[in-house]
Amino acid sequence: LKSSSEDLRVPQPKKTEPKNLIKRKRTDLDKRKKSKNNIILIGMPGSGKSTIGVQLAKWLGYKFLDSDLVMQEVMDKPLGDILNELGDKRFIEFENKTNCAINTERTVIATGGSAVYGASAMTHFKDMGHIVYLKTDVKVLNGRLGDLSVRGVVSNGKSTIEEIYAERQELYEKYAEVTVVMNKDESYNSARRVYEVCKDLIDN
Repeated sequence: LKSSSEDLRVPQPKKTEPKNLIKRKRTDLDKRKKSKNNIILIGMPGSGKSTIGVQLAKWLGYKFLDSDLVMQEVMDKPLGDILNELGDKRFIEFENKTNCAINTERTVIATGGSAVYGASAMTHFKDMGHIVYLKTDVKVLNGRLGDLSVRGVVSNGKSTIEEIYAERQELYEKYAEVTVVMNKDESYNSARRVYEVCKDLIDN
């Protein structure tokens, strides 16, 4: 993302978006005014949830919360150390419990990539806001992530990003109200497109 004065300008929503970039599920919720006012970002590690989430919060006039940092604060140690200590199964349980305890208003929440393994947490997020999936090409993710053990990525026995992506893809699509296909970089234009989608969700 750019760090120039461009960050301070609130972009005006576009009237239309290419159909291949944004896919929204039509549900009964669309028939009535929504009262949910949080934005929950889901997606693979390295998809830009935290980076874009901060910029999105600025443009919306929202708070920002990173659920991974909440977990680190609770355990008082880096995410990778928590994962090494608990193992995948207990980590997922801890993450689910932590996410279920999040209660906030007018906040952009960047979740951990494994948050979708926690069904009760995802139901909680759905009740409190709009879930937006930042879909990123697996080749781009490979270039960003590096050492998975340092990053604190739940593998569930998988050894590659491709395998983890394949396992999670169905869950991301299941819980997402909107899917936004990301550019190859976490650019201003990517953040702007996510902003336009989220602004529409909040206003309607």
